[in-house]
Amino acid sequence: MDIYAGSAPDTLAVGKRPRIAVVLFNLGGPDNQEAVKPFLLNLFTDPAILRVPPFIRPFLARLIAYRRVPAARENYRLMGGGSPLLPLTQKQAVALEASLTPDWDVRCFIAMRYWHPFSDATARAVRDWAPDEVLLLPLYPHFSTTTTGSSLSAWREAAARVDLVATTTTLCCWFNDDRIAANAADIVQATIDAARAALPPGVPLRVLFSAHGLPQTIVDRGDPYQFQIEAYVASLRRFLRDPEIDGVVCFQSRATPQKWLGPSTDEAVVEAGRDGCAVVVVPVAFVSDHSETLVELDMEYRELAEKSGVPGYFRAPVQNDDPGFISALAHLARAAREHGAGLCSAGDGRACPERHSDCPFARAGHPFSADRARIETAVC
Repeated sequence: MDIYAGSAPDTLAVGKRPRIAVVLFNLGGPDNQEAVKPFLLNLFTDPAILRVPPFIRPFLARLIAYRRVPAARENYRLMGGGSPLLPLTQKQAVALEASLTPDWDVRCFIAMRYWHPFSDATARAVRDWAPDEVLLLPLYPHFSTTTTGSSLSAWREAAARVDLVATTTTLCCWFNDDRIAANAADIVQATIDAARAALPPGVPLRVLFSAHGLPQTIVDRGDPYQFQIEAYVASLRRFLRDPEIDGVVCFQSRATPQKWLGPSTDEAVVEAGRDGCAVVVVPVAFVSDHSETLVELDMEYRELAEKSGVPGYFRAPVQNDDPGFISALAHLARAAREHGAGLCSAGDGRACPERHSDCPFARAGHPFSADRARIETAVC
């Protein structure tokens, strides 16, 4: 397991440059077939994911994991046997470190939530490197208690266990950063252009902005994820050549029988077929390829589109280590450090309206900034 993915030598710690550890958080994924079951157990025993009484959770988690293992193993087999998420995150870490090295004595570390490298090992590595400051940078643009919230909780517990003490800045979300949205829009626009060039004249085109789903109950209890997804898509659309292009925000990867956010991406694909529309599917909330993009979008929904009579199916690339994305991420890191220790977002303070009580700023008692009202207006 590679906790530290960069290449900058310790000899860079000269002069007055700050010594900063940047910790990149992501979900993690099994690296081989044998790891699939324990990965799923780790996922479903997380109280942020499976919100049932604690005495039920271990039994229900084992049941869900057991039932999902065969399909999950087949998905990872289609990707070569394991998840590509760690190697892709390592590439992002190397590129980000190179971008930040002129300003800082920096190392980028990786902490995954449900598979190696876990927060405990990464926290020990950060402690041993002895940074002046730590910047916590989730690779989830949109805050959810199920992703960023869970990862930050695991990190705080791990840091306490290994006695990691350093000035720490936490970037909770960056859904409202124009540089990120503009870079994504460039990628989406290129895919739209390629789709139109490949389609016969007169075939209408619809853009499906597909985000990972979430149970409706979690959003109803105050999770800001849906709001941030919709705000991000509204921002991304502003940078397209045709901001009014036919587009739908939809959600994929439903994992439990309860009601999830809708419309679902499979429903949107079927509807496009009924309407005679070709589709460009844009992965939203994913900044690295993994099973939801390489299998679910590229294989399963493509097959569904063919069966549903969709006249053309195109998928926009994920940002991965795109230079424009890494440049925007580096700008976010610099801005977060300038903010100082504590909690920050890509905007000035809390960007989520008051109704989202699970926003970390809400829990910390920060009011909704009046100058962020334009974000809510763009979504509503």
